[in-house]
Amino acid sequence: MTIRPLERLWEAEGLPTFELPAELGELYGGPLGFEEPRVFANFVSTADGVVAIPSVPKSNRLIAAGSEADRFVLGLLRACADVLVIGRGTLAASPRSTWSPAEAFPAAADAFAELRRRLGRSERLEVAVLSRSGLLDLTHPAFAAGAVVITTDHGAAEVGGKLPAESVISLGPSLDPGLTIAQLKNRGHRLILHEGGPHAIGPFFERRLIDELFLTISPVLAGRDSLDRRLALVEDADLLPGGPLGAKLLGIRMDGDHVFLRYRLDSDAT
Repeated sequence: MTIRPLERLWEAEGLPTFELPAELGELYGGPLGFEEPRVFANFVSTADGVVAIPSVPKSNRLIAAGSEADRFVLGLLRACADVLVIGRGTLAASPRSTWSPAEAFPAAADAFAELRRRLGRSERLEVAVLSRSGLLDLTHPAFAAGAVVITTDHGAAEVGGKLPAESVISLGPSLDPGLTIAQLKNRGHRLILHEGGPHAIGPFFERRLIDELFLTISPVLAGRDSLDRRLALVEDADLLPGGPLGAKLLGIRMDGDHVFLRYRLDSDAT
């Protein structure tokens, strides 16, 4: 499937730029790059702030309103990253996914692979699954593709012997977000992409560990229902103590009625 190039409405000056293959630069509507090391997140949200509906299978497709441009941006960000972080719920909600760039947008698979070569990234994007309990479906294809588990001592005991030892990272008694990032950097990862979900990423926002946020605003509204919970971008985390987490706008792109925003997160930006 082909898509039209994103329309670049505005972008901050002086942003880092990677040498994108021509096809990717054209589709993205201009350059993309990151300072390194960097932790960045990517989400799609309805216009009224819903990013996930647990009762609806593959609710991200519904929320994104079937946007292929959103899938392209997802693939492009994955292609830039060394490692992709997801929570246990995100793993369970996508029983066949391996979270590769090509899986997000197959039409650009070759260009994504070329970008990874240019950036000196490994051929395969590493996937890191966060789980306190270690209660995971270890037959999930992500593990066959080499995903690692970041867990607690209790979770490591649960997984023990079911995955290669090098695929299980224990952080001790708790699933500390700061230790998670430190362990990933110790593995040589300089660009870390977090795809949530909202519960898994909340503590990372709370600890001010996310440097940038890519947020697609979809032209649909989902509403709220006390009997069918819809999740916001940040769950189980209070960002107000010490001053709210601010966001400095770095870029605005459009595809039809979808808006693609890039923010730098900074508690001093408010």
